[in-house]
Amino acid sequence: MSRRRHRPDARDLHGILLLDKPLGMSSNKALQMAIAILRAAKGGHTGALDPLATGLLPLCFGEGTKLAGNLLGSRKAYLAECRLGITTTTADLEGEVLAQHPVPTLDEAAIEAALAPLRGRIVQVPPVYSAIKRGGEPLYLKARRGEVVEAPPREVDIYRLELVSRTETTLSLYVECGAGTYVRSLAVDLGEKLGCGAHLSALRRLWVEPFREPAMVTLDQLREATDQGHAAVDRLVLPLSAGVADLQALQLDDAGAQAVSQGRQIDWPEGQPRAYSAAFAPEGRLLALVDCDERGRIRILRGFNLPAAI
Repeated sequence: MSRRRHRPDARDLHGILLLDKPLGMSSNKALQMAIAILRAAKGGHTGALDPLATGLLPLCFGEGTKLAGNLLGSRKAYLAECRLGITTTTADLEGEVLAQHPVPTLDEAAIEAALAPLRGRIVQVPPVYSAIKRGGEPLYLKARRGEVVEAPPREVDIYRLELVSRTETTLSLYVECGAGTYVRSLAVDLGEKLGCGAHLSALRRLWVEPFREPAMVTLDQLREATDQGHAAVDRLVLPLSAGVADLQALQLDDAGAQAVSQGRQIDWPEGQPRAYSAAFAPEGRLLALVDCDERGRIRILRGFNLPAAI
C-alpha cells in the first residue's frame, strides 16, 4: 500500500528502509510516521504486519514502490510463540477467548508429530479476522459486525517449521514460509493436532528475501538521524539495487542503457544468461526488470526512472 504526501517540504527519495516495526502499531501507521520523518514524497510497505507483531517491515520510497510487489511475494521467516490450551476469536492475543483446555504433557516426539504435517505445500484456512477481501470488503470488517464469514482455504508453502524452545504452556517456533501464509493459522492448526487448542501469543518477522540478514532501523533511530540532516537519514535508506540482489544482474553498455531507459527493445547482450534479470546502466543505476523474449530481445517488465546519481 502506498501513500503520497502533498506537502511543501516533501522531497523525492528513492530507496528501501528496513524498518523494525514496533509492537502495538499498525503497518500503515509505521509507514506514515516514516514518511513524515523522511519527508518522502511517496512511500509504501511490502505486506502488513499485525499490530501485535514486530520485526522487519520493508518500506519502499519513490521509484522503490515499484518493487513492493516483488518483496510482497518473497519468502519470509518468523519467530512465533504459540500459547497452548486457549483458542481465541482472532487466533491471537487480541481476540476473545473461545475455549480453554488442559495442556497435555508433551514430549519432543509428540510435538514433532504435530509439526510434520504442517510442513511443505499445505492447505491453510486463513483467520476470519484478516484483510482478505470478500465482495470488495476485508473479512475482518464483516467479522466485527457479527456477520458469519468463512475464509477460503488456500495453498501455502511452509519451507521450515521447527521448535526453538518451550515451556509448559508455550511453544516458540521458527517459521520459514512463502507468500500468503498466516502464522496465526499455523498456531491454530498446531493446537488442534496437539488436542488442546492454541493461539499466536507473539510474532517477530526475522527476514524477507532478499534481506536475509537485515540491519533493521527503528523509528527512534530515524528520528535521531534527522538531527544530523538529510545525509545521515538517507544513509539508513538502501538503494533500489538492494531489493533485487537475488536476481541476475544484466549489465548494459551506454547504448543499451539508453535504449532500455527509453523503453526500446534491443537484442539481449551476448554472453549473458537469458533469464529474469535486473538491468543496470554502466554506472550501476537500476534501469528495469527484464526477461528475454522468444526472439532473443530484452523485454521490459518494469522500468525505473531514477536520477543518474542513484
